[in-house]
Amino acid sequence: MLKPISITAISSYSPLGKTSEEVWNNYKTNTHCITLQDGHLVSALSKNLKAEILELRTSDLKYKSLDDSVLFGIFSARKASEAAQWDKNDNFGINIGSSRGATKLFENYHEDFLKRNKTETLSSPTTTLGNISSWIAHDLQTKGPEISHSITCSTALHAMLNGVAWLQSDLTSKFLVGGSEAPLTAFTIAQMQALKIYARNNMAYPCQALDLQKKQNTMILGEGAAMACLESGIKENALATVKGIGYATEVLKHNASLSTNADCFQDSMAMALGDLNPDEIDVIVTHTPGTIKGDAAEVNAINKVFKNKVPALTNNKWKIGHTLGASGLLSLEMAVLMLVNQEFIAVPYLDTQKPKRLKNVLVNAVGFGGNAVSILISK
Repeated sequence: MLKPISITAISSYSPLGKTSEEVWNNYKTNTHCITLQDGHLVSALSKNLKAEILELRTSDLKYKSLDDSVLFGIFSARKASEAAQWDKNDNFGINIGSSRGATKLFENYHEDFLKRNKTETLSSPTTTLGNISSWIAHDLQTKGPEISHSITCSTALHAMLNGVAWLQSDLTSKFLVGGSEAPLTAFTIAQMQALKIYARNNMAYPCQALDLQKKQNTMILGEGAAMACLESGIKENALATVKGIGYATEVLKHNASLSTNADCFQDSMAMALGDLNPDEIDVIVTHTPGTIKGDAAEVNAINKVFKNKVPALTNNKWKIGHTLGASGLLSLEMAVLMLVNQEFIAVPYLDTQKPKRLKNVLVNAVGFGGNAVSILISK
């Protein structure tokens, strides 16, 4: 890192709620947000949050035709920029990604096309991946650079990398980064089931993320959005500082799997650590999606990098499922909240020793293609 980067606000819109207080209080309980919906285990927004989405959709004609992934992002971005006390004159940059983009809307348009052999006028502009950042920029009335991308499940942390790069280059002094995902459609769930990684049993904790003793895959899809406000330098209102960034891609032997020891994670974590002694890391918020091979590969990589002292490991997918492109920023939010509140949130079904301090936290994410990102943040 050429110079420090401050995280001056972080906000999410997820099954955990929409305010930092609500999210933190939900993290402090051992209950999860996973329910049965149309016969599938999912982690969905509450009825109250869905009502807000409907209200936004009907409040203005321009929002009527937008996908939920865009509306989730708008809500979360509003809260984050407000908390950071940014306004449109700041002309901050925006990089919001999504793994799937306008999933439900695209499927609806395609279903209509198959019936009528023609489609609606707005079918193309409302289903492009760039829709999220463009609409958030429009909603917040900022004129800074806007970027959208999809790098599967590491998308949100790749947005973080891009924001840091822009700030390090002095091309801008503020950047809003994050991810948004609304994947709870029958077709998307069927895709995960086709990979044989989706949970089948409604147990006390249906997603057994980080449990290396499980006998079957337990990934569950969730929906939501999360955003972080990044600023150059050390700010008085900083929640945490970005101390290191790491990224890597490994040579694939399968379209969806990591190597046994997750070489990409070993490289991304080592890069994020830089010259810092690995023993200085107190907690790792893992990506571990609840699959047998994926969870084991990441833990193997952690053991390779942190030979002398493995940090306390935790995860939020057991609680809110896997939100694909938004998951990395939701993990980062969890890390920031632990630093701010100086309290470790453990996985309830695992026997994890609590860290003696909470100063340096590493956050991991990886997606199809073996593209890993690790972000090191500090109190």
